[in-house]
Amino acid sequence: MKIVALAGGVGGAKLAHGLAQILASEDLTVIVNTGDDFEHLGMYISPDLDTVCYTLAGLANPETGWGRINETWNTIANIEKLGGPNWFRLGDQDIATHLERTRRMKAGQSLSQITKDFCAAWGINHTVLPMSDSPVRTMVDTDEGELAFQEYFVHRHCEPRVKGFRFEGVDSAEPVIGAREAIESAEAIVICPSNPWVSVDPIFQILSPALIQKGEGKKVIAVSPIIGGQAVKGPAAKMYTELGIEPSALAVAEHYRNLLCGFVLDNVDRQLSDKIETKTLVTNTLMNNSSDRARLATDVLNFVRSL
Repeated sequence: MKIVALAGGVGGAKLAHGLAQILASEDLTVIVNTGDDFEHLGMYISPDLDTVCYTLAGLANPETGWGRINETWNTIANIEKLGGPNWFRLGDQDIATHLERTRRMKAGQSLSQITKDFCAAWGINHTVLPMSDSPVRTMVDTDEGELAFQEYFVHRHCEPRVKGFRFEGVDSAEPVIGAREAIESAEAIVICPSNPWVSVDPIFQILSPALIQKGEGKKVIAVSPIIGGQAVKGPAAKMYTELGIEPSALAVAEHYRNLLCGFVLDNVDRQLSDKIETKTLVTNTLMNNSSDRARLATDVLNFVRSL
């Protein structure tokens, strides 16, 4: 079974890793949000892309879900000592990734080619694609004005109230080579438990819903990132509330309603299953370790086969 997973953030990375444990390398393509990308300290940084790759490679910090395991912090500590910005915490191993990516991009290489080379160096056999080689930037409209995503998310700790989102550069951006082909050949599209507003919507904007739609044998399912009204990680529930929507698995299903032929929600939210206007799978969606990821991925794939 060929699967395309759409992912961003820690939750998306975890399910992508679960799928990678089960599916052969030729049967899984992970398309990753790059709307969070930005330049900082002269480096090009791809937070979601790196989180997915570090997780697939077994290099991610198991406590935070992002960054590198056994990380050291000498560089950022010395930058801070010299009066430089320290709000975006970059570990020494992580900085090496950003420096080499930046060097290659300045030499004219594409983000997708660099990602392919990095995956090979880290022993990742499955295909990981950034959603586009063109810059797309998620801008958050807040009660304090428009903020770049990392300014809102990291520097401001998601404190400003959200009013909406804009994806700068999306109109001129194209999917990377291989993305359309992967979707066309896939039996199913799995929307990982990522923030619908800022991790998945940018990917949709690039790939266009026409490429990710039910019908013609294409199965599209989503896994809820919200359990019991709370986001497992990140500001998704806060965003829903501030946009006037009660945060829930039902709200996530409604967000994707025109695309889905199946929806996966946690046992905690079993009572919402009857309200969701598509077939549902109720299971344990929490992923605390590698075994949990493989278990959920197995449940998801069995659900796909049943549709």
